[in-house]
Amino acid sequence: MAAETLTRGGIIAYPTDTVYGIGCGIHEKRAIDRIYKIKHLKKDHLLSIVCPDLSDIARYAVVENEAYKIMRRFLPGPYTFILRATPEVPRIFQSTRKTVGIRVPNHPVTLALARAFRQPIVSTTAALDGNYFNCPDDINTHLGHGLDLILDAGLVKNPMSSVVDLSGPYPTVIREGAGDVSWISV
Repeated sequence: MAAETLTRGGIIAYPTDTVYGIGCGIHEKRAIDRIYKIKHLKKDHLLSIVCPDLSDIARYAVVENEAYKIMRRFLPGPYTFILRATPEVPRIFQSTRKTVGIRVPNHPVTLALARAFRQPIVSTTAALDGNYFNCPDDINTHLGHGLDLILDAGLVKNPMSSVVDLSGPYPTVIREGAGDVSWISV
């Protein structure tokens, strides 16, 4: 049902291994615009994409050997990796540096959804004005007016994902979160 909602251009809330996410299909401009409105985001706020596994990432991001080794070690897991974007990535997802954030969450519901949908899913935290929602009831109360479906997997209460930039000459921590980043030298 969630994959069908995405296929129809809908917006869903879904669990990840860190927090609930809000998303739609990567090519659904209207739905993406709705996400920006629902969450009161500025247009320069970057969104990430969820892929079902490593094999899909190379279609949307340039994956150098070192980056691949790192991602193979840590994915699926609580990380968002920033990589140089390929032309397959819609411009709305790219920073001015032409990069894209990629996630492969280690959550069975998210992975099953991504496999069933068979294309990347937009990923942004189920949050509003700095308040993060980790249960479907809270998501429904605060964001439900703009969502087409909430995929209820119960309470998900973990820190947000660690964000690691792999687009440069060496890994850089952008945000420390649920994923261990001690392997990155400062």
